[in-house]
Amino acid sequence: MSRDKERENIRASMDRLLAGTPLRSDGALTVLALAAEADVKRHVLTHRHTDLKDEFYARVRAQGQVPDSERKLREELKKTKERLAEVIEENRRQREEIEMFARVVNVLSVENYQLRGRLDLKRAPVVAIRPVPGHDS
Repeated sequence: MSRDKERENIRASMDRLLAGTPLRSDGALTVLALAAEADVKRHVLTHRHTDLKDEFYARVRAQGQVPDSERKLREELKKTKERLAEVIEENRRQREEIEMFARVVNVLSVENYQLRGRLDLKRAPVVAIRPVPGHDS
């Protein structure tokens, strides 16, 4: 197929997709669907006819529609932002817990030190009695 015929075929495929009357594709407003509709490989649009790919996306936006790939990315971004907010909140809660546990450990350490000091004062000295050599009982 000549380059001019290929471009005409791609433009006709754009028209069908934008009109919602696909013949060879699932009708999604993506480069992949456009390539299928035009019966060309995707790289033909992304490398050889980049101007037609850009024109396709411009026409999609001009109709007030969002390409499926962009819609999916927006949904993914929204979910990612929500998950990030959850993780940030969980991180904040864990930091508060860590600070509380650090205070508890500190108080318990002080109390333990004080109790050990009291025990040492109350404990009587231990005297070791050794047998005297030569005195058997």
